[in-house]
Amino acid sequence: MTPFLAELTGTMLLIILGGGVVAGVLLKDSKAENSGWLVISFAWGFAVAFGVYLAGQISGAHLNPAVTISLASSGQFAWKDVPMYLLGQLIGAMLGAVVVWLHYLPHWSRTVNPGLKLAVFATGPAIRKPFSNLLSEIIGTMILMIGLTAIGANKFADGINPLIVGFLIVAIGLSLGGTTGYAINPVRDFGPRLMHFLLPIAGKGNSDWGYAWIPVVGPLIGGVLGVHLYKAVFADIFSIWLGVSATATLVVIVLAYIKER
Repeated sequence: MTPFLAELTGTMLLIILGGGVVAGVLLKDSKAENSGWLVISFAWGFAVAFGVYLAGQISGAHLNPAVTISLASSGQFAWKDVPMYLLGQLIGAMLGAVVVWLHYLPHWSRTVNPGLKLAVFATGPAIRKPFSNLLSEIIGTMILMIGLTAIGANKFADGINPLIVGFLIVAIGLSLGGTTGYAINPVRDFGPRLMHFLLPIAGKGNSDWGYAWIPVVGPLIGGVLGVHLYKAVFADIFSIWLGVSATATLVVIVLAYIKER
């Protein structure tokens, strides 16, 4: 298997399990209906863990453009391989969303609220404040990359690392996910949102493209900030990427504060 296919299949599994739990919790007449945020957070964590188990030995299991671009910016991944990884991740996310749609096929027509149907595919804010929502995605992905870098710097028993990564996702979801649904991954949101737009889902409503830029831009800024902040603090390695991402984050903080006032 090539790294392209590994990223595709790993991301596909991630979306099948992650989108699947959201569908189970939100869609009408599912046996898991109304089982809550705790169930969603743990299932997303395990979704990431099993995606990493599937693809890790072949591609390193980025499964996330924010991870790929952050590692490339820090010299840990070749820029020439970035487009291939991103394409695999996007296609995998789209295919995973199709599988979720098919699996829950009878439940779409029984679910009246179109917002719940969109939530199966894409994230959305609890309170719609664009710059605050953007800041939440930056912070969540910054913590993700700091956590991933820290996990990589520690020694674990063989085969345990993906599970530890999964619990990091659970922690982010439980602690930081309540504001925006913690995309922390551009293709996790964009790929399924695109399929929500394209698929013949009964009574689906609009795909909220006005919000779609936030779970793309936020994770990209936050991921770069996280990996370079870790290197600056723990390895005394400073990069222009740190300055650029920190400046962008500061601008977002100021705008979020001004808009909130």
